[in-house]
Amino acid sequence: MKALRALFALCLMGLLAACASPTGESAPRVHVVGLEPLVGQGLELRMLVKLRVINPGDKALDYDGIALDMDVQNKGFASGVSDAKGTVPRFGEAVLSVPVSVSAVALLRQAMGMAQGTPAKVAYELRGRLAGTSWGTVRFQSGGDIELPTSLPR
Repeated sequence: MKALRALFALCLMGLLAACASPTGESAPRVHVVGLEPLVGQGLELRMLVKLRVINPGDKALDYDGIALDMDVQNKGFASGVSDAKGTVPRFGEAVLSVPVSVSAVALLRQAMGMAQGTPAKVAYELRGRLAGTSWGTVRFQSGGDIELPTSLPR
């Protein structure tokens, strides 16, 4: 009888967890749409990363804070947080801004990698989360390649 109750409780918790989290169909999609320089301190580089958050779900996505990590060429590059609050409307989108810091070590590591041969494409990956949403915390991941120009314009 105890085993049956435990099994029932476990199934119920699994069902509730499945209902409380967004499915792959309605999970938000996040893309980098802009980078702007910010004033840094000492040996750090600061940038404002602009993210387009697309909500394909039928419920508005309320958020209260954003955390972001960015890798370049499979190496940690930048990270940042914002206490921004807002809503991404149902079947809508919003542009969010997150200030990030790049350490001197990360810049040096990337420069050394480029010195060994400039790749035609630079791979990047974003990982982050929107806190305090109607789904709880929503994690996101996005990535791609940035093609570098073969020569600089004169």
